[in-house]
Amino acid sequence: HDLPPSLLPAVVAVESGFRADAVSPAGALGLMQLMPATASDLGVVDPRDPKQNIEGGARYLAFLRKHFKSDELALAAYNAGPGRVARAGGVPDFPETKAYIQSVLGLAASYEAGPASR
Repeated sequence: HDLPPSLLPAVVAVESGFRADAVSPAGALGLMQLMPATASDLGVVDPRDPKQNIEGGARYLAFLRKHFKSDELALAAYNAGPGRVARAGGVPDFPETKAYIQSVLGLAASYEAGPASR
């Protein structure tokens, strides 16, 4: 899906802590915390199935990267929704979204640097 190798595991770590059974208070499911409607749109039949969840989440993240042309904006859209990013003309002014971006990108950077940096 043309994603940086470190980005996908960083998203999974931040979203679910690598727990396939994770469910958010908002109802997002699985490793990549897909909302049921998003999972359905992506053709994910069982969002609790790790393979389907990661495949769907990776396709969605790749779509967001192409659409917004940056990892930061793609992550903002993954967290807050693409409509909010479009309306804000960038990263929405939500503390949760800003912290999410920093967490994912920081973790991705540590994965790129190797085990000694963690």
